[in-house]
Amino acid sequence: MPHAVFLLPAWSSFGRQGVSPALAKALGRADALARQPEGRAAQLSRHFSPFPARWAPAALTRQADVGDAADAAWLRADPAHVRPDINGARLLGIGERLSLSQADVDALLPALKPVFGDSGFALDAPTPSRWYLRLSREAKFPQFSAPDDALGADLFEHQPDGPESRRWRALLNEVQVVLHNHPWNARRAERGLVAINALWVWGGGVLPDRVTTAIAQVRSEDDLLQALVHAAGGDAQTLPAGFPSSPVAAGTLFDLRHGRDFAALQRDWLLPALEAARSGTLDALTLDAADGSTVRLAKSQRWRIWRKPWSPPVVEDRGPTA
Repeated sequence: MPHAVFLLPAWSSFGRQGVSPALAKALGRADALARQPEGRAAQLSRHFSPFPARWAPAALTRQADVGDAADAAWLRADPAHVRPDINGARLLGIGERLSLSQADVDALLPALKPVFGDSGFALDAPTPSRWYLRLSREAKFPQFSAPDDALGADLFEHQPDGPESRRWRALLNEVQVVLHNHPWNARRAERGLVAINALWVWGGGVLPDRVTTAIAQVRSEDDLLQALVHAAGGDAQTLPAGFPSSPVAAGTLFDLRHGRDFAALQRDWLLPALEAARSGTLDALTLDAADGSTVRLAKSQRWRIWRKPWSPPVVEDRGPTA
């Protein structure tokens, strides 16, 4: 029988939005699994296991985009918008959030390639929102913050860390100077778009030999999640508007991490999935939240009538996690 997984944001992201009686009852009777590490990377690691056990988002998405990731190390170098403020600067947009087009690539990439080429790195952009740096497999580079961890934060807290960090800070500062002076950003401003004034470097590593998972299908718009299931030999499709009325394939993962309207999440996803479990068309449903709390719901739990209704745990909201 089919088993579905819902990836959810941290429960604290829903604030004080109420839980419907039906959902509260079902959650109260569910199996609460051992609390896991929090954060988006840890959340994905619960369902996908690369070997060797090194997390390399850039190599995985490069392989999905182009298919040439095996012979090099990779870093994402995604177009970004950074805004200065009284205390420094903040990352306010990156990649798809910036309404990028091929025209942006054609205008900006030629000006940036020499900056990295002088350091021995090749920059290219197979898609407007995902740019890559190609390095030798043995290249050393610092630890960079993932975009979801840095969005809205003071960038001083997300400076590259490690022995190579000084070199990379100087390189990325030079990139910002080139972009700040580039006339293309005036063209973007005329169209009501923010400037592309930085590249956000992150996700470095080499392609794993293999990725294993119990997930057969992913329904998500997230490029890394799609790349992971492709690397494991599974299928990726876009996320539907709500839980499908027809039976889902066994081992289907639905990526709901971007939802913040709990009423809509219950109406469109949680309650229909519970109904599918009660009717027998869904064997079990796992709710995996970014704060590390995980519960498993199944039809047989309906007999646990002695259990009290449950409500989401209240935890400190630490903002987006990677």
